[in-house]
Amino acid sequence: MTDSSTQAPSRADKRRKPWYIRIGRRLLVGIDRFIARHSLVGDQPFFDTSRFAWTKTLEADWQKIRTELDEVLRERDQLPNFQDISEDQQRLSRDDQWKTFFLYGYGYRMEENCERCPETARLIEQVPGMKTAMFSILAPGKHIPAHRGPYKGVLRYHLGLQVPEPREQCRIRVDEQIAHWEEGRSLLFDDTFDHEVWNETEGQRVVLFMDVERPMRFPASLVNRLAFTLIRLSPFVQRARRNEKRWQRNRGTARH
Repeated sequence: MTDSSTQAPSRADKRRKPWYIRIGRRLLVGIDRFIARHSLVGDQPFFDTSRFAWTKTLEADWQKIRTELDEVLRERDQLPNFQDISEDQQRLSRDDQWKTFFLYGYGYRMEENCERCPETARLIEQVPGMKTAMFSILAPGKHIPAHRGPYKGVLRYHLGLQVPEPREQCRIRVDEQIAHWEEGRSLLFDDTFDHEVWNETEGQRVVLFMDVERPMRFPASLVNRLAFTLIRLSPFVQRARRNEKRWQRNRGTARH
């Protein structure tokens, strides 16, 4: 009989999620149904951005954000891959074609990155309920396969900053609806619907990517904030924070 302590892990074991992720996902199923029933903006794939005044502020000043992005992109190859920060993204991407530059993550401010992009930081900090903000950078030919977000208590926002042509080949599908990015224009959607992304152009696509608190009726809004706080304190988020700090340290070492 083989000692179980020396056996190679089976394929099923490798796929097995940590206990806190399995339990958390079960809890979120019920919470998501509760959130959908009490949402002030409905429950659909895409949302009318005109209902959110802050989107117009970002669109009006998008070129200030683009200017700071251009400086960040001077070091594109040194930026972390999304899965290097958020390890759960390994199921979606394992190459170096999806880069990120985090400004906020689950309410935690990335101080050095915000200092590098002060105008962007100022603008996103005015957005009510902003939880996560980053530059999301897709290389030419990159495809992000179909997936669903974990939590309905936030809405996903994209502001087009660098959008290659032809735009029909650079697109996002949410549920059965297709949308295309435009520079200086907003998209707002519910990422708990099945969605996927293609950049089938020869250019790089960059958006300002944010998660913002979903408007909800009281007292459901309090339940939403409590659930978000628990997610923020989870091992999954804390590990992502450590990964971001490690990248910052390595970047500082490399520069010196």
